[in-house]
Amino acid sequence: MIRELTETIQLPSGFHARFGELSDYLLLFDLVNEYSLRTNGRIEINDPELILLDWRNDGFNPQTDTRAVFNPEGKLVGLLESWLTHKPPVHPWNWVCVHPDYMDLGIWEYLLQWGENRSRKALDIVPTELRVAAVTGTDHNNQAAIEIIKKLGWTHIRSYYRMMTNLDSPPEVPSIPEGIVIRSYYPGTENEAVYRAFADSFKDHFGFVEQPFEQGFAEFKHNLIEDPGYDPSYWFVAVDGDEIAGICLCRHESSQDLGSGWVNELGIRRPWRKKGLGYALLKKSFAEFYARGQKRAALGVDASSLTGALRLYERAGMHVDHQYDNFEKEFRPGLEIRTQEVK
Repeated sequence: MIRELTETIQLPSGFHARFGELSDYLLLFDLVNEYSLRTNGRIEINDPELILLDWRNDGFNPQTDTRAVFNPEGKLVGLLESWLTHKPPVHPWNWVCVHPDYMDLGIWEYLLQWGENRSRKALDIVPTELRVAAVTGTDHNNQAAIEIIKKLGWTHIRSYYRMMTNLDSPPEVPSIPEGIVIRSYYPGTENEAVYRAFADSFKDHFGFVEQPFEQGFAEFKHNLIEDPGYDPSYWFVAVDGDEIAGICLCRHESSQDLGSGWVNELGIRRPWRKKGLGYALLKKSFAEFYARGQKRAALGVDASSLTGALRLYERAGMHVDHQYDNFEKEFRPGLEIRTQEVK
């Protein structure tokens, strides 16, 4: 049985909603950038193909997993993505974007209620002993959306930062312990080993839920290797003998800023932590960005990182450029299987 809410929030007269279509990614590209320019003073994404990449993730279907709202003139003014692709989907993710001109018309409320309603399908998929809580989020600058989210009964659980640094001079790469080598990864032959190092290092990050290997590896390849900005010369590994001790997977430019290199993933496996590898890999990426003409470097981080990543980035000269706040709503109490602390 699917447990559903009664849909009590209605759209304004003349507005209509429908499921999305794959072709809507171009409309969403315009909406997201209009929203971000007004909310944050800059565009959010410089390549619409990144939205298409996201929507082509295995298990996600815009024809069932998105809800699009149009104004009387037929312009897309709001969209929600509802993600239940993790196995098990203990924390369905609901992402909402509404044009700032329409924030006071109940559209965000309508979309988030729709997403919550759909997320409750997880109750019939997830084993009954496990806790289920949906998650949503928004820019910290969007206080109107934050008030809406709270009003609908969601609780703030975490904040995330986009951090950046200027690359005004050649970054110095520090020395690392003897026997460990930092090098570029070997594309193709090393994909699985890099993924395993990625999963092993990120199991200590808040919110991590271990996925079946086949699904996790497929998502990793799709989201990072099939990314139109993928460049294997920007992927670095720290190797100790035959083992990958740490990874730093980058792309030449941020999706927001063509003049900024982007650190997609930086992770160190437990046995090699507190040896300076994370700092060395980060500085290696900065040096590569600088050598290829980038003026800045940026990345995303949990503001309350369990592994101390925020302190590492601050030590490397980075500062907070933007904040994003996450909220959750519990559907069922039980055993929490996402990472909550480092054990």
